[in-house]
Amino acid sequence: MAFDRDSVGGWVGKLQSIADRFMEVEKRVSDPKVASDVDALRALMVEHKRLQPMAQKADSLVMALKQWDEAFEWGESEDQEMRLMGRSEMERLSALLLQGVEEAKWMLLPHDDADDRNAILEVRAGTGGDEAALFAGDLVRMYLKHADRKGWKHEWVHASEGTVGGFKEAVVRLEGDGVFGWLKFERGVHRVQRVPETESQGRVHTSAATVAVLPMAAEVDVDLQMSDVRKDTFRASGAGGQHVNKTESAVRLTHLPTGTVVECQDGRSQHQNYESALEVLRSRLYDAAREKAEAARAQERRSQVSSGDRSAKIRTYNFPQGRVTDHRIGLTLHALPAVLQGDLGPIVEALHIADRAERLKNL
Repeated sequence: MAFDRDSVGGWVGKLQSIADRFMEVEKRVSDPKVASDVDALRALMVEHKRLQPMAQKADSLVMALKQWDEAFEWGESEDQEMRLMGRSEMERLSALLLQGVEEAKWMLLPHDDADDRNAILEVRAGTGGDEAALFAGDLVRMYLKHADRKGWKHEWVHASEGTVGGFKEAVVRLEGDGVFGWLKFERGVHRVQRVPETESQGRVHTSAATVAVLPMAAEVDVDLQMSDVRKDTFRASGAGGQHVNKTESAVRLTHLPTGTVVECQDGRSQHQNYESALEVLRSRLYDAAREKAEAARAQERRSQVSSGDRSAKIRTYNFPQGRVTDHRIGLTLHALPAVLQGDLGPIVEALHIADRAERLKNL
């Protein structure tokens, strides 16, 4: 790519406007009035952390562009030594600026505020009976081990165990830096190909489980009318802890307008389960609204990597060949044991790179 001073200057200017916003945020963070508002301060700190690398990149590129302009003047000098030195410096700085602009473009992609949020992970057994439930259990363990690697916290919301192990359904709250943004491309249908323990003839079976990753919703995100919510209580079962079959601590919430049903039984009390169920209900309604908006945008831009379609078959875990294949980007890794132990980094990072590359075309 040839160096164009005006084009490079334009990109540096865009980055500089973000750096200006960073300075504004930095001033507000130190404002005593803001410091007294915990929610406002938290939001500003998240934005500060996100904008800081952009501001640093802007500073370095502004300096490099200023040096390029000075070198250009040297390159026009009548003094031969100055002219040669200027042109040599222009060549070096042109390469540095071009590389910097390419890196900056990634930073300038529109930011989804939901990416900074905690997430609700939902895994459900699909086709395949008992084997599907066992596979759903493998996926839950994989994500929890990955969460441990990332230093995230997790808390069980609901679990319905399979008859021979695993889960018919598992719902877990994940808390940490940018959880939703990191895991949002995990949603969809995950397939497993392996010989079930119950298979006497050694035939490979295919089963499936669905994964949903929802951004945690706050009360202000959803206009939830409690008159539209029916609350039922029942006795906890399965992974419900000490309250199993003793008290009606489990809670089921039904959002009547949409038919959305949420159950929670892993809390210590009915009140705790109610609050957790309400949190998941808000998140599901918020996610449904986001999915509707994403579908509208998808008519304008079709991307290989999507966080919206839960019915899409996205990945296959093949045990006989020890491989994992992500069908959206054609990535195959012969590292199935490591992936199931939570080493999802190479797959998730490849998905984010593919998504950013696609979005760069529209920047």
